[in-house]
Amino acid sequence: MSVAGVEGRDQHGNTTFLIASENEPDQEPKKEGMKNAGDMRTGEEEHEEEDDDEEYYSPPERQIVVGICSMTKKSQSKPMTQIMERMCKFEYITVVIFPEEVILNEPVERWPLCDCLISFHSKGFPLDKAVEYAKLRNPLLINDLKMQYYIQDRREVYRILQEEGIDLPRYAVLTRDPDRPEECNLVEGEDQVEVNGEVFPKPFVEKPVCAEDHNVYIYYPTSAGGGSQRLFRKIGSRSSVYSPESSVRKTGSYIYEEFMPTDGTDVKVYTVGPDYAHAEARKSPALDGKVERDSEGKEIRYPVMLTAMEKLVARKVCLAFKQTVCGFDLLRANGHSYVCDVNGFSFVKNSMKYYDDCAKVLGNMVMRELAPQFHIPWSIPMEAEDIPIVPTTSGTMMELRCVIAIIRHGDRTPKQKMKMEVRHPLFFELFEKYGGYKSGKLKLKKPKQLQEVLDIARLLLAELGQHTDCEIEEKKGKLEQLKTVLEMYGHFSGINRKVQLTYLPNGQPKASSEEEEGPKEGPSLLLVLKWGGELTPAGRVQAEELGRAFRCMYPGGQGDYAGFPGCGLLRLHSTYRHDLKIYASDEGRVQMTAAAFAKGLLALEGELTPILVQMVKSANMNGMLDSDSESLTDCQQRVKARLHGIMQKDQDFTEADYEKLAPTGSPSLVNSMKIIGNPVRTCDKVYALIQSLNSQIRKRLEDPKSANLQLYHSETLELMLQRWSKLERDFRNKSGRYDISKIPDIYDCVKYDTQHNSTLGLEDTLELFRLSRALADIVIPQEYGINTSEKLDIAQAYCLPLMKKIQLDLQRTHEDEAVNKLHPLYSRGVMSPGRHVRTRLYFTSESHVHSLLSIFRYGGLLDVVKDQQWKQAMDYLGAVPELNYMTQIVIMLYEDNNKDPSSEERFHVELHFSPGVKGCEDEEKIPLGFGFRPASAENQEKQTNQGSLEDLSEDEPDRALPISEVNSIRRSPLIRNLKTSSMEVLSEASSSSPGYSSKGTSYRLFPTCSRQSSEIKPPGLGSLCSGLFSASVLGVSSSAPNLQDYVHTHQGKTPRSLGLPFRDGFEGCSMVPSIYPLETLHNSLSLKQVDEFLNAVCEDSSDAHAKTMKALSALFDTSSQGYGQTPTYPPPRALSSSESPVRTHAHPPGYCSASPSTVSSAGPSTHNSVNQ
Repeated sequence: MSVAGVEGRDQHGNTTFLIASENEPDQEPKKEGMKNAGDMRTGEEEHEEEDDDEEYYSPPERQIVVGICSMTKKSQSKPMTQIMERMCKFEYITVVIFPEEVILNEPVERWPLCDCLISFHSKGFPLDKAVEYAKLRNPLLINDLKMQYYIQDRREVYRILQEEGIDLPRYAVLTRDPDRPEECNLVEGEDQVEVNGEVFPKPFVEKPVCAEDHNVYIYYPTSAGGGSQRLFRKIGSRSSVYSPESSVRKTGSYIYEEFMPTDGTDVKVYTVGPDYAHAEARKSPALDGKVERDSEGKEIRYPVMLTAMEKLVARKVCLAFKQTVCGFDLLRANGHSYVCDVNGFSFVKNSMKYYDDCAKVLGNMVMRELAPQFHIPWSIPMEAEDIPIVPTTSGTMMELRCVIAIIRHGDRTPKQKMKMEVRHPLFFELFEKYGGYKSGKLKLKKPKQLQEVLDIARLLLAELGQHTDCEIEEKKGKLEQLKTVLEMYGHFSGINRKVQLTYLPNGQPKASSEEEEGPKEGPSLLLVLKWGGELTPAGRVQAEELGRAFRCMYPGGQGDYAGFPGCGLLRLHSTYRHDLKIYASDEGRVQMTAAAFAKGLLALEGELTPILVQMVKSANMNGMLDSDSESLTDCQQRVKARLHGIMQKDQDFTEADYEKLAPTGSPSLVNSMKIIGNPVRTCDKVYALIQSLNSQIRKRLEDPKSANLQLYHSETLELMLQRWSKLERDFRNKSGRYDISKIPDIYDCVKYDTQHNSTLGLEDTLELFRLSRALADIVIPQEYGINTSEKLDIAQAYCLPLMKKIQLDLQRTHEDEAVNKLHPLYSRGVMSPGRHVRTRLYFTSESHVHSLLSIFRYGGLLDVVKDQQWKQAMDYLGAVPELNYMTQIVIMLYEDNNKDPSSEERFHVELHFSPGVKGCEDEEKIPLGFGFRPASAENQEKQTNQGSLEDLSEDEPDRALPISEVNSIRRSPLIRNLKTSSMEVLSEASSSSPGYSSKGTSYRLFPTCSRQSSEIKPPGLGSLCSGLFSASVLGVSSSAPNLQDYVHTHQGKTPRSLGLPFRDGFEGCSMVPSIYPLETLHNSLSLKQVDEFLNAVCEDSSDAHAKTMKALSALFDTSSQGYGQTPTYPPPRALSSSESPVRTHAHPPGYCSASPSTVSSAGPSTHNSVNQ
């Protein structure tokens, strides 16, 4: 083989090698010390040229030749070239690359000679020949060749991992081999698969046994939407695609394994010998299938730190497979690390630090093994490893450490419910079959279970049709309704229907004197059928948009995300400095809200099902976010009875009624009572309006033009009539008394139809909306307690586990945890690798939001007499009439690294709140809050110009700037310069822009329909966030992105709905009502205060407390064990127990409002403060 080249010479001027010039296109050029095989002698040429060699100058010591034997695509790749270049810097090492044509076409006897062989299998590589060569020449093998046969078979990989005691997901092998029929037992169910007796409920993973086949499928349960995610080798910017297909493959052999919930992150580990492992995290390909790439088109990955246990796993994998250079995949789930794939020879891409380390480790390994036999003087250089990195902050900064949010689900279809007592043996058999007798209760949601209930209903109705006198006690009308509801949509989905069965040992007690017959003797089952309550398309949009807006609370980011809304959070998350966990109750609407929110928060793409399965944890195991509405507490039953009694009086509310029904003096409650006047007369009006509505719908149904009219979310007029007819039947009983418990359902239905079905033009719907809302504004909040002690009692019953979890979240923020921590030494372009923000999101229903808010309002967190800010916050909450969809309670924890760790001022807690989605046009004025992160009272003493809470009451409400004003602000060079401190922007804008208020109040991007005023003060500059944040007194944030550009790019994304025209919608989806901005309830609490408050509230229920802690330890402690990383932040010392009053933190003029995590408390921030 002839190769043209240039000579390279040693220090004496003598020729030592040739640099080949015949490189393949697009391959890295070879540097000094690297040779093609054409420049080297083969085994057969060695003896022929022996005599000639003596004529040439020989180097003083023999060179150690390292041979690279692999396909050209691998041997001339950038990582290989970079690493081999560095190895050539060892004085005694020469690298030779075997040409692909020699490997494929020449016998091994003619392959180049080498002392050390780096050879590995890839597509098309003749591994048999490489094994033969190694047997012939006996070089030092960096990666064992025979073990590479095993790596090609996933069954063998898992067998070896098991033998080594390495954790891997539970799995079973399905081998479709005629000679081994005992290994091919597959039973497929709707939501599970049974492989050779091993059951795998969905979600599960299906992997081909051949490791070269990358078509891995993940199957999702029907409760999450079903279907499957199909993974494949990256094609462009895609690595997987969602498919509606739910059935497993019927040809080929596969490994089935349980799906591990990794929060959408994969960790890839690269070993170089047993003592070195580099780890990188990337977005899981199963999440939305989109490959994240940087500006150069490379997949974005970020180095993370391995725990001591994971380093031990890396060592075991390296030694077990005898692969010095070895890549494998780790799944971090449930507090443990599992190996799910071993890839064999694999290099890290685009990491100069790794290239240096790898070359050094390999070079030292070659020298250690071969230098003695070649009599080369060499000793291993000693180097210090794992230099501790201590993160620092510039200036006196407050750093965001933790965000906790409790969020109600989004807009849903009306919830509907039917109860019936059943005694037929078939129902008892079903109850026993699914273990109902263990707890006396049973919840059926799976399609197979619902099908069984439907089969029973059909059978009983058929028997009733044939024998009218048969002893089937179930009422025919109820059975028909059961059948109709279960047959809706033509298919089952656990998300929108469920059946609950409760064992009644003595039958159901007689409900009222109007019933014809007395109760039957003997046991019975109470069957409760629930349907509806699905998240609507509008609900998805609300959740996704709120997720996008939520990003703006996080520190600003640079680089690829610059100029994109919420770039800071995306940067934090993608660089694995964001510890995110999302919990949701087991209701489908709540889980889908959580998934849609995660999609917006993390800028994901595609279907919600993969996001739901991987990102959202169901927290129903200990009742943390779920509540069994069928089993009310004694206190709640007493409250309901008293409430019903007051609402049944046929007279105007008296002063005594006001005291009985609104002892807390809540303005929203008092206003609703004034609207109602006489509750029975109001109920009469509501009943008459429902009757009118039903007659209008019946007339529409008779009209052939509108009989098949499709309403919102695929509802028909017939289904709409069923909804309203049932309410008409249930609201008033035979004696004329009203069932007050139906008021929330009436309001629910009319709110839904007013927003989504207003194009029907039904008369008097707005009047029905107004009256039912006034009734609901009394009934709904007061069902959670009328006086303060009742509110706390009921709230604790609902919220104790959640409160304890919040307390743990706040305490553990500054402890070492099982999270993906960014490795500081390898982090190019990440300015503060030490920063770590914990986010915990809890999605739940109205009951938990009401209860948690009651605890903060009435639990004694602060004294309204002594604390003016808290008094104003309580007045504001008292004036909020409804906790609508997407209501949020947000707790933010900041740390001041310059304060002593034992000081109360070290950790600073803020409490924020939003009442959720805005109502429709006729909504009365919502109360004005006091902004997001306003200045504290103490600042007032230090600032002459700046606004504070004291003079907020004098401020007029603010309004969104016209687009022209926004544009003029955006064009200001000061606003666009992200490195200018907040205060400089404010002062410059205040002085140079005529008409701007010196108070610096920020404006809202979305105007609120109810906060208009006759006298509007000119708004100041503020953080341009997407409506998540309210007006703040010092709301200036130069790092927040301008959302006006974002508005234009998202116009026309969503079609206009049938709903009422809302004055304020999300950009591009104006039919979806937008969400009220967050309002700060308090912004100067200490962590000690909050911790002591949560302790005190929880101590009232000691039994429940013990039960909760037991459940919590089982649920959550696993996620914080075994990770032993070096703490990024100093461990907390004991909080001061002094009884001195809590000092309010001072925030001088540089105090920054919303988005940066580092909040200056000592003047303008430094150049880096926004970029960290």
